Amino acid sequence: MMILNKQYERVSSRVKSLLNRVYEPEVADDLMEKLFSLLERHLSELGEEDFDKWSEDNILLITYGNSICSEKDPHPLATLDRFLEQYLMDTVTGVHILPFFPYSSDDGFAVIDYLEVDPELGDWRDIQRISSQFNLMVDLVVNHVSSQSQWFKQFKQGLKPGCDYFIEVDEALNLSDVVRPRSTPLLVKVDTVQGEKHVWATFGPDQIDVDFSNPEVLLEFIKIILLYVQEGARYIRLDAVGFLWKRVGTSCIHLQETHAIVRLFREILQMVDPTVALITETNVPNRENLSYFGNRNEAHMIYNFSLPPLLLNALLQGRSDHLKTWMMSMPPAPIGCAYFNFTASHDGIGLRPAEGLLAHEEYTALLETMKKFGGEISMRKHSDNTESPYEVNISLFDALKGTVKGEDSWQIQRFLCAQTIMMSLEGIPAFYIHSLLATHNDHEKVKRTGHKRSINRHNWDYEVLDEKLKDPTSPHAIVLKELRQLIQIRRRQKAFHPNATQYTLHPLNPALFAFWRQSITRDQSIFSVHNLSDQPQELRLADLNLVSTDRWIDLISGDTFEDIRDVYRLQPYQSVWITNKLNSSAEESSPSCYYVCE
Repeated sequence: MMILNKQYERVSSRVKSLLNRVYEPEVADDLMEKLFSLLERHLSELGEEDFDKWSEDNILLITYGNSICSEKDPHPLATLDRFLEQYLMDTVTGVHILPFFPYSSDDGFAVIDYLEVDPELGDWRDIQRISSQFNLMVDLVVNHVSSQSQWFKQFKQGLKPGCDYFIEVDEALNLSDVVRPRSTPLLVKVDTVQGEKHVWATFGPDQIDVDFSNPEVLLEFIKIILLYVQEGARYIRLDAVGFLWKRVGTSCIHLQETHAIVRLFREILQMVDPTVALITETNVPNRENLSYFGNRNEAHMIYNFSLPPLLLNALLQGRSDHLKTWMMSMPPAPIGCAYFNFTASHDGIGLRPAEGLLAHEEYTALLETMKKFGGEISMRKHSDNTESPYEVNISLFDALKGTVKGEDSWQIQRFLCAQTIMMSLEGIPAFYIHSLLATHNDHEKVKRTGHKRSINRHNWDYEVLDEKLKDPTSPHAIVLKELRQLIQIRRRQKAFHPNATQYTLHPLNPALFAFWRQSITRDQSIFSVHNLSDQPQELRLADLNLVSTDRWIDLISGDTFEDIRDVYRLQPYQSVWITNKLNSSAEESSPSCYYVCE
């Protein structure tokens, strides 16, 4: 009994104040009892913060469960497992499998059942096989559920518990202040046993928002989190979490209750398994996104959403100015937190995170160039019923087939430059599977589905893919080989720890993007320098302030720098990692073909 009381006191001290920020005191008291009953058997003996969740060794893959399929395997998840074992076992350490649950639309983000694996993909045993070899990231689609879910069916039938899980709204209310990520109506008309009702649907008529003002909804999602941890999740990704709490008369995004619930989820994970990390997905302007670190008490990781559009623009323009301005404004991640770096994902390249960071002319040129390269532009609606671009839908490999001047012959080099920059930055790198595979735009899938995002959600046939990856002249094989080698070098460098020091450098040449990383123990420096242009560029080594007594070498090409007063000639889109401390294993690595051999 004494142990039980101590456990209750421990839980209460850490979560009671958060519950009081969200619910009335009497509701919070009742919820505290239910929460303890739920957590009691899951509580870790430690429960203290783990500051070693990640290191320079962490690299993630982002993929759908069926991005690669084969008739030879019983399930697509088994095919994914085979692909990982054959091609990425020595390359990535973690795998984000996008929603693998039964769903009705949006390629998994309209979840019908959070507790089951979609039988068309496989079962929990397939998930466990992957999680036994890689750090698994699982989506918690926290803002909404499928209109075909059991909860919503109960709502329409007036049955418990689902009848109390959704947000009914008078259609006459003024909701013009609500921030929208889509152009569909905010309210969906539904026929129920009690007559016609209008329910809140931020993302569309098949994705119905749940009502977190009902504490039972909170408990349901905590149960789901506990299951995911039990099934091997090392990262829990909160999808669209910024929209979680609604209050009529506000923007209904980033409300204080939303931040309190993110903090609550973090506290629960810390008490259950301190090694599990919480990551928030908030595709919004940079300042809003940064708020999800809280006071180092909310998300362990946040997506670096401004990086993809700014990096793309820099390579299209051949200039580093906006990228440097952004980097200088980015604070180091708080202690116990990290940035989640990516250049492409299952969604498009978000444009909201670039708001206020690009000049109007460049923004327009970016959109026009993407259209020329086969991309589509998705829109979002404002309160005055006007629309503006929300994201670019395109394969990143094809987005970099040229510059604002048009297509050219530097696609592979330009693409590799983008990926090298991403994995050099402060934070944890994540590669979308179609970036590793240099997948082209899938216009046929867009025609089949009618959805613009399908352009970057190709489904590979394993045998076809395997044949292309065995052809050393195919762009797919070249890109995967080059990236695997770069990743393997990167994973050995202490200066690339997600929280290692980062400092923006200012070479006189505007075509160069350069920054300095220093290991936490200060025994390794890496000067990461990248030519963003289609012309050779000169790097004055004196601009880097290299220490003359150290030996400096480029980890990528193997070139050495004997005289720090020299000028080094960077080929178009070449990257260098100039370091003063070289691992013997890295020293033996063969140079990157696309930076040296051509």
